[in-house]
Amino acid sequence: MLPSVDAVYSAAKVVFYPGLRYGLRWTVEGIERIPREGPVILASNHVSYLDPLTLAWVADRRGRRVRFLAKAELFDKPGLGPLLRSVRQIPVQRGSADAAHALDAAVDALARGECVAVFPEGTISPDLEPMPGKSGTARLARASGVPVTPVGLWGTHRILFKGRRPSWRWGVAQAAVVGEPVAVAPDEHVRDATRRIMASIARCVARAREIYPQRPAPGEDAWWWREPGSATAGLREGA
Repeated sequence: MLPSVDAVYSAAKVVFYPGLRYGLRWTVEGIERIPREGPVILASNHVSYLDPLTLAWVADRRGRRVRFLAKAELFDKPGLGPLLRSVRQIPVQRGSADAAHALDAAVDALARGECVAVFPEGTISPDLEPMPGKSGTARLARASGVPVTPVGLWGTHRILFKGRRPSWRWGVAQAAVVGEPVAVAPDEHVRDATRRIMASIARCVARAREIYPQRPAPGEDAWWWREPGSATAGLREGA
């Protein structure tokens, strides 16, 4: 018999949450904007492979279990794929007609009052700045009638970033800022809604950088550093 969702989720918390709670130096702002019950869409920037864990940790502080829209390739990986399926994460076949089925599954989850999380950029930003968002988040909000709650994450890219050697260490700061929900009208063009969503996420990222408590040490490679309060959302044509 397969383990229940509750059992797998509880086991995952035992494995991952102590490191997240005690290994990182947390600064969280606006967490009260995540409702304790009822449907919610969390939409975050993406700067680290650890973002799903940190976003899930923030949501858990409000008693919410997160269902992520995740790229389908992850479900084919040994070990990770079965884990994602066991906690009912939602695979997305990017760039195909099957992507619509993922939105249907997410709409159904929201109708049941669940918390659905997305990374609208679709991948880790190579320069750490918010990139143009894909339209799926706006489509999900429009189809479900649930506003998008923007989140800015900043910090764990110092530990695990695309194209850089992992640097595991304790005490790295992690900032998370939750912004005001962004409503999407049924007749709003998804391009316009996507731009508004990404602009809200960028403001959260700017605030996360502003409250980030750590600075590069003298002589340290400061690749991970950005000026406090700075963040640009890629809102070019085609976003």
